[in-house]
Amino acid sequence: MTQARSKQVSLEDTRYYHLISRCVRRAYLCGEDSHTNQSFEHRRQWMVDRIRFLTSVFAIDVAAYAVMSNHYHLVVYVDENEALAWSDEEVCQRWQQLYHNHPLVERLQKGTSSCQAEIDTAQEIIKQWRSRLSDLSWLMRNLNEYIARKANNEDNCKGRFWEGRFKSQALLDEKAVLACMAYVDLNPIRAKMADTVQTAQYTSIFERIHDKASDVDNKETLPFTAKPLLGFIGNEHKSSAKGIAFSLLDYLTLIEETGKIIREDKRGKINEKFCPLLTALGIDSDDWLMLAEHFGKKYHQAVGSLAELNTFAAHTGRRWVGGHRQQALIFH
Repeated sequence: MTQARSKQVSLEDTRYYHLISRCVRRAYLCGEDSHTNQSFEHRRQWMVDRIRFLTSVFAIDVAAYAVMSNHYHLVVYVDENEALAWSDEEVCQRWQQLYHNHPLVERLQKGTSSCQAEIDTAQEIIKQWRSRLSDLSWLMRNLNEYIARKANNEDNCKGRFWEGRFKSQALLDEKAVLACMAYVDLNPIRAKMADTVQTAQYTSIFERIHDKASDVDNKETLPFTAKPLLGFIGNEHKSSAKGIAFSLLDYLTLIEETGKIIREDKRGKINEKFCPLLTALGIDSDDWLMLAEHFGKKYHQAVGSLAELNTFAAHTGRRWVGGHRQQALIFH
């Protein structure tokens, strides 16, 4: 049975989440249909542009992404503090990039509200908008609906484009975040869509390596700066408000070495001397390779140590979170 989103998200435990949406039946998000020889490759840019636009509007940062032929992955960081720091006027500006203004809010902005009740109602509406602009469901709604309409219009058809609701996976500690990012960044390598991470386009690892962000739709009209990917802050993390608490160079080296082993389809071992990030994470080479290849299949709902899983379960109104046995040896 489908679970309420409140049982899948607990910002009290983590701000990092792995999100996945998959196309229904044989619908193509991207790639080439071997039956009709029709190419949908141009839709990858639609996805990257829309992700960049929405995360610039929302108080949500992207740590990793991969756009595949019939699904996509996002690893995101929900920044409620950013949303709380916005003025009411900025909240309205951001919301109106997505939806029409509300008449009561418009009157409040113009100073023409007729009574205190109207003012109070308008302020409640703005408060609701502020909450929605740091909400995963509203982010994914604006991403999936936009792409579905655009794809259906191009295909000259109607109906469902995505399979039900998006899936979310809570990443409860740094190990889980890095392992999930690696799993996402290496998707094109596992799928034989790219030989190396340097050529794996439409992924965050490609963007980080080449320092090349995609252009954002309607970039000229945005009243605020487009966001880059969530940064690696290395040893500065103790004094930084947010960011991935490791070195970008160490991460790139680890992903490149992992990609070589996965691509060659043979058992291998990562030299931990050249990949100090493994030592910092406390994960051995075999466990890391297993995570990089099977993270999305082996773990569901939430990933972390037993203590973290139990706390997450308590905060989301569950008795437990599945997957204790598989996670116990690695996430401890």
